[in-house]
Amino acid sequence: MQRQTTIPSRQPSATSADDTVLPFEVKALDLRGRVVRLGPALDTILRAHDYPAPVAKLLGEAVVLAVLLGTSLKFEGRFILQTQGDGPVRMLVVDYTTPGKIRACARFDADRVAAAIAAGKTDTGGLLGRGHLALTIDQGPDMSRYQGLVALDGKSFEDAAHEYFLRSEQIPTRIRLAVGEELSAAAGGAQHRWRAGGLLVQFLPKAPERARQPDLDPGDAPAGRVAQGLSSHVVPEDDAWVEGRALAETVEDVELIDPALSTERLVYRLFHERGVRVFRDAAVSAECSCSRENVANMLNSFSQDDRDHMVENGLITVTCEFCNSTYVFEPDKLEPPARGSGV
Repeated sequence: MQRQTTIPSRQPSATSADDTVLPFEVKALDLRGRVVRLGPALDTILRAHDYPAPVAKLLGEAVVLAVLLGTSLKFEGRFILQTQGDGPVRMLVVDYTTPGKIRACARFDADRVAAAIAAGKTDTGGLLGRGHLALTIDQGPDMSRYQGLVALDGKSFEDAAHEYFLRSEQIPTRIRLAVGEELSAAAGGAQHRWRAGGLLVQFLPKAPERARQPDLDPGDAPAGRVAQGLSSHVVPEDDAWVEGRALAETVEDVELIDPALSTERLVYRLFHERGVRVFRDAAVSAECSCSRENVANMLNSFSQDDRDHMVENGLITVTCEFCNSTYVFEPDKLEPPARGSGV
């Protein structure tokens, strides 16, 4: 006889820590997912730069999405999310390194962002314009990188993520992202702090045919027929996924960022009727990989001519684009350029 393992049950915790990722499972619906709650880590990243509020919010959404996707890595490596577009925000970069280090930055045209704010065009499409979202998995120098690309073209990050999973992973997936500022009283007046939350739910049945999806346009059908709903290849959605997706879509932004609502209570609120199992949460921290030693090694690799062009007022100053830390070097204290460097 097989011994049955009894999973202990308890009431959801009334409190939870910020900067954590909580995995969960709804076995009755073949769902697995994660909830991300970011507080001080996100605030540290965004406060390092004087970003306009819409740019900070957009970068916050990118950070949450990168954490949701990066925490799925089962090996030591990096998950890199990067956007490039023709809008006021030219580029966003989020670098997630296992097991939980995150850094991020944005490049933008201040005048165009101000114009977008004045025109009320501060949604994802208005700020990023037409371009693409690149999702890169880096397993280290001895392994090939994997990269998926998704056209933005006015899409939100949620829509772009759904498109990625539909086309690249072919896993039924729903993602929700929320970013906001928390206002609290302090001795020097009102204090603003950034908070964010995210939910990822995936349908992972044991029988793979249950997760099959319709052909993408054009697929095996004549061009345009799938988009018009005329393809004969129609795969009805599994009832369990229809229910799970519908439940995930009920979550509101305030629920994802509310510090008074614990992560376990949020998951219980969504899925308690079917029974939800939570696993041990994992910590996330804002941590940049730059250091004075790393910057010095970079400068040592440059040719003498390159270094000479970097000197201002007798010094070489390098500012990290991620954490805004500044490193100052005296040119004559650097190592002599290697023979042949710059050729």
